[in-house]
Amino acid sequence: MVLLLSSLDFSLPLTNPVIIFALVLFIILFAPIIFSKIKVPHIIGLIIAGVLVGPHGLNLLKRDTSIVLFGTVGLLYIMFLAGLEIDLAEFKKNRKKIFVFGLLTFLLPLICGTLAAYYILGYSFLSSLLLASMFSTHTLVAYPIASKYGVIRNRAVAMAVGGTMITDTVALLLLAAISGMAKEQVSATFWVQLGLSSIVFVCVVLFLFPVIARWFFKKFDDSVSQYVFVLGMVFLASFLAEAAGIEAIIGAFFRGLF
Repeated sequence: MVLLLSSLDFSLPLTNPVIIFALVLFIILFAPIIFSKIKVPHIIGLIIAGVLVGPHGLNLLKRDTSIVLFGTVGLLYIMFLAGLEIDLAEFKKNRKKIFVFGLLTFLLPLICGTLAAYYILGYSFLSSLLLASMFSTHTLVAYPIASKYGVIRNRAVAMAVGGTMITDTVALLLLAAISGMAKEQVSATFWVQLGLSSIVFVCVVLFLFPVIARWFFKKFDDSVSQYVFVLGMVFLASFLAEAAGIEAIIGAFFRGLF
């Protein structure tokens, strides 16, 4: 046994895929258990554990493809669940309030942040705009907590989820515009292509995906196959969103919504 262990590479950061996978699974298993003892939400415990073992913590794991995959899958799954559990009737009923809320929560930090970075920190306008866009948007990291306590159909939660999608969408469009300006590639053609590709993406997810889903659910009634199919469609929608120039999380959210 000692000879076998001596042949393994335990240098940090870890490179053995079996050890990495085992460590990640144990973190997913034990981090929520440990942090629940001190009344810290599971999702926060997983984030803290990830920071501790990452390259900026104990350096147990480097930010390689496998770790990025875990993070991407988790984020897309959360966004899918958020879209899946939204009460569309309530969403449509309050769509104007959601739209106003999303724009206000984006524009106010963006304007204040841009002015502060430009006049106080002395950054250029594009740099100030980019910096401000980073904290003028928010995520749905706390959504699993709301789902756990059964308040996801509350109007405030629906507005927060809808507002998050608005801020994320606008921020990502702004990021694309700033990136294009920095490369001097922004033109009327750029916006036309982005608009057309976004319309095609929405039409595919809205009209084609439900047809495929209805056919599959009628053809196969095995729950495991249906679950795998749903996950496959979620990641396909995320890929199509990226191909259209939109962030993948928006594709996962729309898939759950539609």
